Amino acid sequence: MDDRATEIERGRLRVYLGAAPGVGKTFAMLDEGHRRRARGTDVVVGFVETHGRPRTEEALGDLDVVPRRRMDYRGTVQEEMDLDAVIARRPDVVLVDELAHTNTTGSRNEKRWQDVEALRAAGIEVVTTVNIQHLESLNDVTEQITGVRQRETVPDALVRAADQIELVDMSPQALRRRLAHGNVYAAEKVDAALGNYFREGNLTALRELALLWLADRVDEGMARYRDAHEIDSTWAARERIVVAMTGGPESETLLRRAARIAARRSGGEWLALYVTRHDGLSGVSPDRLAALQDTTGALGGSLHTVVGDDAAETILGFARAENATQVIVGASTRGRLATTIRPGIGERLISASGDIDVHVVTHDYARGNRPAGTRRPDPLGARRRRAGLGFALGAPVLVAAGLKATDDLHGLPSESMVLMAVVVATALIGGLLNAVLAASVSGLLLNVLFTPPLYRVTIAESGNATAIVLFVLVGIAVALVVDRAARRAAEAQTARAEADALTVLAHSLLTTGDDLRGLLRSACELFGAEGAAVLRRELDGTWVSVAAHDEAPPTPELATASVTIDDETVLAVRGGTRTAAARGLLNAYAAYARVMSDRQRARDAEAERVRLADTDRTRTALLAAVSHDLRSPLAGVKAAVSSLRSTAVVFSSEDQSLLLETIEESTDRLTALVTNLLDMSRITTGAVNVRRKTVALDEIVALALAPIDGAGRIHVDLAPDLLALADPGLLERVVANLAENAVRHTPLDAPIRIDGAVQRGRVVLRVVDSGPGVDETAHDRLFAPFQRLGDVPQGDGVGLGLAVARGLTEAMGGTIVAEATAGGGMTFAVDLEAPEPDESPCALAAPREEAPS
Repeated sequence: MDDRATEIERGRLRVYLGAAPGVGKTFAMLDEGHRRRARGTDVVVGFVETHGRPRTEEALGDLDVVPRRRMDYRGTVQEEMDLDAVIARRPDVVLVDELAHTNTTGSRNEKRWQDVEALRAAGIEVVTTVNIQHLESLNDVTEQITGVRQRETVPDALVRAADQIELVDMSPQALRRRLAHGNVYAAEKVDAALGNYFREGNLTALRELALLWLADRVDEGMARYRDAHEIDSTWAARERIVVAMTGGPESETLLRRAARIAARRSGGEWLALYVTRHDGLSGVSPDRLAALQDTTGALGGSLHTVVGDDAAETILGFARAENATQVIVGASTRGRLATTIRPGIGERLISASGDIDVHVVTHDYARGNRPAGTRRPDPLGARRRRAGLGFALGAPVLVAAGLKATDDLHGLPSESMVLMAVVVATALIGGLLNAVLAASVSGLLLNVLFTPPLYRVTIAESGNATAIVLFVLVGIAVALVVDRAARRAAEAQTARAEADALTVLAHSLLTTGDDLRGLLRSACELFGAEGAAVLRRELDGTWVSVAAHDEAPPTPELATASVTIDDETVLAVRGGTRTAAARGLLNAYAAYARVMSDRQRARDAEAERVRLADTDRTRTALLAAVSHDLRSPLAGVKAAVSSLRSTAVVFSSEDQSLLLETIEESTDRLTALVTNLLDMSRITTGAVNVRRKTVALDEIVALALAPIDGAGRIHVDLAPDLLALADPGLLERVVANLAENAVRHTPLDAPIRIDGAVQRGRVVLRVVDSGPGVDETAHDRLFAPFQRLGDVPQGDGVGLGLAVARGLTEAMGGTIVAEATAGGGMTFAVDLEAPEPDESPCALAAPREEAPS
């Protein structure tokens, strides 16, 4: 079996890249086809689009062309590359034009670049063309330049992975001349093309975009070559600047300087570098790093963070990896003495940079200088510094006096070790400088009190002199180590506290509600603050408190620290720590408060959405119901009035009476409908005016049943002394609506009953019917507006009666529930408050009291 059949080597890809149509990509591809065929290579044309241009057709010449596949699409015949035919032909090289083309529906692949990948998978080398605007990553950029969004795109990775990319370049002026001569588009399209897509500015921008994109690919290829050949030295083929920053206040100065230097060099780029330690104990806050990243992006650079304990070595390693030609670093912020003892990062970079240029940029903070009004925060505090100073001066003297009093019990080595312990204790209490002072005082005391000749500064034996000098040096070294260890321990403790606080915040964010006061209380406990508040700025510029805890500041100006939550709200804290780490945690609390605010806004928006949906549903139901229930009585009134006014027909007295009765009934129906609508409106808006008093239920029921047709079917069983605390007019409306509902839905031969009783200190009034009833799961829906469960379609009413009854009952402080009647039907129970035993019912005079409006 042929080896090629068992294992096919993937075909190569060569891309001719152009900045715009008409630069000559297809010509270049066809020219290569002719050259390679002349050298004996089997070359075929898979697809070349000539666009009817004579010169392109001439360039095609006698190359072998694989017949295209013809496809019917929506009544037209489309031609596409016949992928299967090309693979069956198995040429060495195939020429495929327009890589970004979208194939006709029904083709083997959706995109032509997928056809190209299939050809390469079959071991066939492909030569193709593409314009820069068709690259996926540049689609938005080219749209901004030309105003045209390209719908046909090619993945960048495909083109970047090509074995060869050749730019077909042409100046904008030459391309416009070619266009004007009719070598690109037909004559009728030339003017429109020159005035739109092919404007000189557009072509210049696209040309620059293509050149820069290809330059990046060349740079990647050079980096691969350097890695493959292990080349560490800098090749200054392109100016690249690395600016190293500490994150301190001088960082912005360095970033601006790097941007200016890069701007003076065409094609230059610059990268900002921040080095953090492996232990993560020292460094700037995430918010500070984010601010530096924003500044870097605004100036045209990119920020990179790397980990390394040796800053100089890490910076140079990064610069060499990026093939940087220059490194910018700020002048040391340490004093001259510290720089003399241990060289700074700048000095170490210069000594080890090799062929990389190092710029040391001065700034306001160089050599320990600080601008007026600023001061480096003291981690120990003034009190500990003063205590350390007193300890450094007094403790060695007291310990030396004690040792002198017992000098017959020990010798110089023991005395040196005891005083060394004093130096270490001083470093723990008062820091490095006080420990150096304690070491100097201890060395002097060793010389004067314990080294012959006694009580004199001179030393008789050179060995003792060496011992004392070593004592002072070792004491300083030990103090330095102890001071650094103490600082690291404090940093670790602070980092752990921050991590614990962030853990609590994250847990609260996931598991708790939106308790702003609880959040402020937690912030006060963490920072040791006297109080905290979330403040919102009003339109007039004043501040109002959204939430507060303890002695909260009334304005951000009176707060110890404040951070922004959003454009109008801040988190302000009074008292507590002011370190950078505390500031970072305060920002985390502000972010949590912002999440709370977003949650509340989301809930409010959802509540508003539900309210609007309910309103819309109510409006729809109202229109649907009222359209019938208003139209029917109005039609009856209109017909009766028209009949009475007609002179064409003479009505008898009986007929006239019937017509007038129709008018009266229809008017009553309209009155009841409007009354229910007005009651529902008052209930919805909370405008029900309730005047509760002690009433007799039998009197209220009698008044409610009087105007109801068919009320004679209702059996009332109420004791005269059954009293309730209610608004007489509202309770009458409730009873009337319940009774009308019972009469409407109960067969004529079925009983209806109204009774009442006192149950557990409450008065319960029941309306019991024997109608069809409804399913138990729908009982609560009975009281929703516009519900007519179990109603016959032609029944009167819009389904508001029970909703109004519940609303008025709840306004009086009562409840109403629906229950199934034993044997069939519904029972509505109105639960009201019972009056005090000594209260007597009010008199219900005629005319009856109307429901308050």
